[in-house]
Amino acid sequence: MTTTHDLPAVQSPTADHSSSRVPPTPMAGYSMSKDDYKTRLRRIEGQVRGLQRLIDEDTYCIDVLTQITSVTKALQGVGLGLLDEHIRHCVRDAIDESDEAGDAKIDEATAAIARLLRS
Repeated sequence: MTTTHDLPAVQSPTADHSSSRVPPTPMAGYSMSKDDYKTRLRRIEGQVRGLQRLIDEDTYCIDVLTQITSVTKALQGVGLGLLDEHIRHCVRDAIDESDEAGDAKIDEATAAIARLLRS
């Protein structure tokens, strides 16, 4: 698998070639476990279809709410896994690149954590 370290840097046409680089296009950090994520999301999709069936069958409200909690927790697990991989891959690479790039990725990760906590 190709990582960002394996890709050549793209030089800016107007840059002084001795000191300025445009970083390579980042690769999604979850690409190594994409199949695992797709499997988990398909399972969640099945749970959501089950919720629709529960509503169609007039299932007791508390039972439906319990299933909604299960789906929510499953989605949060996927989100937490993606966040973990983002920090271990994208943030680490940005920190290695420069302080500014590292700070930007940390800010991005912090905002993503805040969104996850609000959901």
